[in-house]
Amino acid sequence: MSAWYDRSVFYHMYPLGMTGAPKVNPPQGGGTHRLLSLEDWIPHIKELGCGGIYIGPLFESSSHGYDTRDFLQIDRRLGTNEDFCHFVSLCHKSGIRVVVDGVFNHTGREFFAFQDIAQKRWDSPYRDWYRGVGFDFPSPLGDPFHYEAWQGHFELPCLNLQNPSVRDYLFQAVNFWVREFDIDGIRLDCANVLDFGFMSELRARTEAMKKDFWLMGEVIHGDYARWLGPSMLHSVTNYELHKSIYSGFNDHNFFEIAHNVRRLQAIGRELYTFVDNHDEDRIASKLKDPAHLAPVYICLYTLPGIPSLYYGGEWAIKGQRTKTCDEALRPALSMDQEPHLRCPLTGLLERLGQIHSQEKAFHHGVYRELLLTNRQYAYSRQNEDSLVITVLNNDSQPATVSVPVFAEGSQALPLLGGPEEMGFAGQKPGGGGPEEMKPLPIRDGRLTLTLPANWGMIYKII
Repeated sequence: MSAWYDRSVFYHMYPLGMTGAPKVNPPQGGGTHRLLSLEDWIPHIKELGCGGIYIGPLFESSSHGYDTRDFLQIDRRLGTNEDFCHFVSLCHKSGIRVVVDGVFNHTGREFFAFQDIAQKRWDSPYRDWYRGVGFDFPSPLGDPFHYEAWQGHFELPCLNLQNPSVRDYLFQAVNFWVREFDIDGIRLDCANVLDFGFMSELRARTEAMKKDFWLMGEVIHGDYARWLGPSMLHSVTNYELHKSIYSGFNDHNFFEIAHNVRRLQAIGRELYTFVDNHDEDRIASKLKDPAHLAPVYICLYTLPGIPSLYYGGEWAIKGQRTKTCDEALRPALSMDQEPHLRCPLTGLLERLGQIHSQEKAFHHGVYRELLLTNRQYAYSRQNEDSLVITVLNNDSQPATVSVPVFAEGSQALPLLGGPEEMGFAGQKPGGGGPEEMKPLPIRDGRLTLTLPANWGMIYKII
């Protein structure tokens, strides 16, 4: 049986934004309990068919959450350690695992080790905790020493992960998270620049802490295989597929998506797939044709990978970043707004979540390309028990296609209704009415069907 993370659809939560927390965390001041409002989301996430939550950043920080002050305390703008313990407990009772952000490449300047260096300089026992520390000139922010910073952002000094004391401190923090909060995994921020020895040791340490503990790394560019393996990470972010999906639909070019999927199959591991996140413009803003939103998600949920849904995506929320601000990507939302925000896409994602959970072919099932043109694309996912075929159309007109079926079976059972059935009444049905839910015959090893405009169909061969 595949691991829980390979069977899951993830729900991505950015809590500082979701709860409307202040943008700047004062050095002193009382805490709040904004985390309690996130408990209201759990039934909704369950209804969407998500088996995992990726939530973060969570720990005490100065601003956006990735400038950590304290690895052992939940950010006071969100609540207390007890609040997060309760949240995780409720998630587990609903059958949902919880993965948190692990920011190990850098800290904020208010982290205790950085402050100790600023006060004691070369006499500080922590002077080797950061990379490139020197005392011959100040930092651009006026600190009495200089240091390496992440991508030149000097509010984010880089930790020296080759220092055994730093590694031990971070491993103890992770052990605390597992023991205190009972988390099920970590998403490693900036994994593309983390020390490989550190990640390998983290894998060994966490496996000893908790069975089926999941490590997923944020990797934007590079050969993903370098970060994956039995002694490395379980998965990494699939930014390549993210780019090819939205541009493949925008350009009416399914070849871009299919080429990317084909190339990444050689890795042999499930990558973390998504169409938007807290750093990327929302997919509803990226697509040139709003009608493509539905087939984009059908594509995401049925291609190889571990699909992730970014909060608000189920309501087709828009958002674009600027050169200096990500706030539009991370809006405050509450479940009180759900009745007003709910739309046909919400129901579609609930159904896709059910299909992904029920059909084991989507959990490590073998991918096979069946048909490919600029505007139509068909592929199968197959395991020892079943074969499921997805057929996509990015054209504004219905399309009749004939798809080869490389398996025994006389009928194709539809798992997903057409656009009219799913509430997308504004789209041309193109055969997408109730009759589409009837099984289709397989004749001479081929499945012939008429695809609705800007839609996708999913069939199980029986």
